Amino acid sequence: MPLVQLVLVLIVVGVLLGLINRYIPMAGSIKSILNAVVVISVVLWLLNVFGLFSSLSTIHVGKVSWLSAIGA
Repeated sequence: MPLVQLVLVLIVVGVLLGLINRYIPMAGSIKSILNAVVVISVVLWLLNVFGLFSSLSTIHVGKVSWLSAIGA
């Protein structure tokens, strides 16, 4: 992933989080949880992008695929 694209993604995520924090009314505790989840997700994504957390791609939750869910 090019560095410009990486910086662009970080700017977009930061602006969206700032807009959500500023314009959507919610309790302070919920804002703190939302901020923590976003920051942890971004840190894990960055570690994966730089190859420092390559085991992230091997994590799977459940075994349901779309075709088996619709009975095909």
